[in-house]
Amino acid sequence: MKRSFLLFNFFILLIIILSSCKQDENSDSTDVKNALSPLEENSGSTDVETAFSPKGIPAGSNTTYNINLKMNSSEIFEVEANIDIVNDSKDTWNELVFYLIPNIFSEKAPQALTIQEIKMDGEKVKYTLNEDTLKIQLKSGLVSNGETSVEILYDFTIPEKGLRFTKNNGNFYLAQFYPMLATYRNHRWNKEEYRFQGETYHTDFSDFYVTYHLPEGYTLVSTSPNDSYPSSTQGTLQASQVKEFFIAILQNPSVIEKEVNDTTIRIFGFDQEKELIQEITELAADALTYFEKTIGLYPHDQLDIILDGMSMEYPGVVTAHSINDIALDPDPLKSTILHELAHQWFYGVISNDPYHEAWLDEGFAGFATGLYAYSRPNKTVPYENLYKMIERLKPLPVNLSLDEYDSSAYIYDKTNVMLWKLFEKRGGLEEAERFLKTYYDEYLFKEVNSQEFIKFTKNYFNLKDDSVFDEWLK
Repeated sequence: MKRSFLLFNFFILLIIILSSCKQDENSDSTDVKNALSPLEENSGSTDVETAFSPKGIPAGSNTTYNINLKMNSSEIFEVEANIDIVNDSKDTWNELVFYLIPNIFSEKAPQALTIQEIKMDGEKVKYTLNEDTLKIQLKSGLVSNGETSVEILYDFTIPEKGLRFTKNNGNFYLAQFYPMLATYRNHRWNKEEYRFQGETYHTDFSDFYVTYHLPEGYTLVSTSPNDSYPSSTQGTLQASQVKEFFIAILQNPSVIEKEVNDTTIRIFGFDQEKELIQEITELAADALTYFEKTIGLYPHDQLDIILDGMSMEYPGVVTAHSINDIALDPDPLKSTILHELAHQWFYGVISNDPYHEAWLDEGFAGFATGLYAYSRPNKTVPYENLYKMIERLKPLPVNLSLDEYDSSAYIYDKTNVMLWKLFEKRGGLEEAERFLKTYYDEYLFKEVNSQEFIKFTKNYFNLKDDSVFDEWLK
């Protein structure tokens, strides 16, 4: 979950962004997806040593989701989820642990979530459901490299005031609507209690195959690159190597499309001024172009931005508050969209545990947004102003778990500032851009933790000790 007004410096910098983000429609349309340099052509001030070997954090499993979703005219959703699982850990499992987040909102929904049955390899099995934790007992242990298939049948309704999983203005947002297998590490399932602040679920990259059936009058927007507008009332969707699968079911949106570097940007609005939607379209196009050139390829063929509901990122989709719903003026709304867009790289492609390592996506999204802002013509990085942002904070590290903070400023603000501090005397903005490009290339579709980041950064700058991390990383 993102703070309504995000990072303080975003808003200061928005004037910079908006004054120069208009993209020249007659400019060179070089195919970014084919023209970017490979990793070995990067020219950082200190080359990554050939001995360095980036290592992602293993998820412990390999999962494929086959989901059949039906919405009836009474706004009841029926789901059949068939989940194929491989035990990639070295342990034998006696149970499977899933997030089933819609159950958190059962008391607010018109009709509570109800599990009809659960089968494993065709046989009914015992299970428990407590809050958002679904545990399935295994009749016999699942050994290392063993495979199993789970079938879960359930139905639910969506509350008017959920969180990401919610109904808003007649539109349905199905965030984390399916059983999501937790990661497995350190000989246990990595599943924490649900919190209403921050992202408390963590899943691995997976493949999804989704069929849907909708009543007349709705259109569907999703993580899948093969959904179309307007959608039919039934269809099949697919997405590969994504952390989660998001679906929005919308009534009568207005839509603007724009092609940018082989990516279709679609803006879905609801009664906003057409001029504002057009400005957001141009801003998103300009930011997408910059991020692709500076960091790396956007991993999807479509980028959907929905101007309704809570500000949040999903693979291939960004949602942001409509200015008609809350007292947001256009500038903070645009700033929010930039931050969520940056998450397509940091969360969407480079993964991290958002409960225990939230700084690695929130801080990097803020850092990338700063790169975009400070790279505008005749702009410089205002280091002194950045440092003032965190003077009021206690001397806490940024890489604590969510339940150890009473403020998200450490995860957002302090991380952003400390990342910039790395470059104040090490090449400034240009070196920061090279660093991020190298980091992205090294960790495509891998999960990173604090230890791996420190290892990478020490190697990149040829640091002899950990002293530069003392102020902010435990």
